Amino acid sequence: MRSYELYFIVYPEADEEELTTIIDKIAQTITAYGGQVTEVNSKGKRKLAHPIRKFKEGYDVVMQTRLEFEGIQELERSLKLSEPIIRYLLVRTDE
Repeated sequence: MRSYELYFIVYPEADEEELTTIIDKIAQTITAYGGQVTEVNSKGKRKLAHPIRKFKEGYDVVMQTRLEFEGIQELERSLKLSEPIIRYLLVRTDE
């Protein structure tokens, strides 16, 4: 398994309960494909540098994960289909 950092932005109309549900759903997707979530850091609502899908704000969330390649493909597919997530970035971290 390799270590990855997942950064994603959730649309600004989400409340705290909905944000927690979205984070839990992503964590469940990661564990369903044999991965681990080692750390979750929600940075709260922030102003975006430029509009994304006409949104000027969004909730920033950073997750530290460990996954196999097959799990990455399914995670990215799930993130692309998730409407509350307006942008994501998955980066492999060096060990």
